[in-house]
Order: sequence, then structure tokens, then C-alpha cells
Amino acid sequence: MSIEELEHIIEAILFANGDVIAPKGAVIEGDVISVKSIANATENDEKTIKTIINNLSDKYRDEKRGISIIQVGEGYQMCTNEEYYEYIRKIYNAPARKHLSNTLLETLAIIAYKQPVTKAQIEEIRGVNADHAVNKLIEYNLVTEKGRLDVPGKPILLGTTEEFLRYFGFKDIDSLPVTFFDDDQLRLEAEEEVSKITDAK
Repeated sequence: MSIEELEHIIEAILFANGDVIAPKGAVIEGDVISVKSIANATENDEKTIKTIINNLSDKYRDEKRGISIIQVGEGYQMCTNEEYYEYIRKIYNAPARKHLSNTLLETLAIIAYKQPVTKAQIEEIRGVNADHAVNKLIEYNLVTEKGRLDVPGKPILLGTTEEFLRYFGFKDIDSLPVTFFDDDQLRLEAEEEVSKITDAK
């Protein structure tokens, strides 16, 4: 199989799972396809697949095409170019981008930077009840349960989803901007945690 033929196959696979993308990277729906899945389907190695996908992505961007390929976590997704979202929306009646209030954004930022985190920890940082904000973020599929903390009561641990990465246009969680939390505050919290552990012994 030639590289050109492989490129066409990868393009077809990503297109079959294509997506509409809203302004500022907010994806409406669709799934991410892993490099491993494409490699298995085409019987090629993952490095070759990544190279071809990156070349396709560069080509679409350089030619200012109506489609683009975005990386989300360990996978990729073909979607429409966000510059043309308003035109697509007129035809397909795509829903408008979810509105995130300041409360939701604050809660989401805490979860994103401190994940996995419990609702109680969020409430301790914000100083107010977080039930509504957490439930809304789960409803929007920006936050999900990541397990349970191994302490009495086993509180739910929350973390961000792939939809969170797509919504804000991040490749992975390490792509988040440098934390806005005060370094002194983080240091004090870490010292408090260490002293709690030391006192418990």
C-alpha cells in the first residue's frame, strides 16, 4: 500500500467520524479515533499513522480548507474549520455553544487543575456549595467521575473529559495554561496535607 493510498484511507476513516466544530474549539458531537485503532485497521505502525495525520492536518491548515484535523488526547478527529461554523449552523441548525457562567468556569478550572478532586475539596476552595455547578458540568459532559477517594465515605473523584479538551481546544490536560492558582497558596495547602499525614501517624 502506497503512502498516498494510506493517506486517503486515514482521511476516509476520520471523515466517517467527522464533526461540526463551533467557535473557539467547541465541538458539537462525535468521537475521537485513536492512532492505535487506525494503525490496526490499516495494518501499519502508529508512528507512520501519526506522521500522515500530522501531514494532512498541516495541508488542510496551509490550504485554509473547510475541514481540519484536531488532536484530542491520544486520538484525532476530523471536523469543520471553526471559521465556517456560522454557515454550517445555518444549514444544520447546530446548537449554539454551551454558555458557561463564571460559577461554572471557576468550578471547572478547579477540577481541571486539581483533578482528581472531590466535591468537598471544590467547595473548600470556592467557599460555597458546588452541587449545581458540578451537576451542570457533568450534564455538559465536561466533567466525569474518575473513581472514589479511599477514605471513609469514599467520596467521588471528579476529572475532566475529552469533551472538555475539545471544548477548549486543548490537545491534552498537560496543554492547560500555567495554573492561575497562587503558588504560595498551593505551597501552604501542600504543607497542611503533609502535617495532617504526619499528625495521623
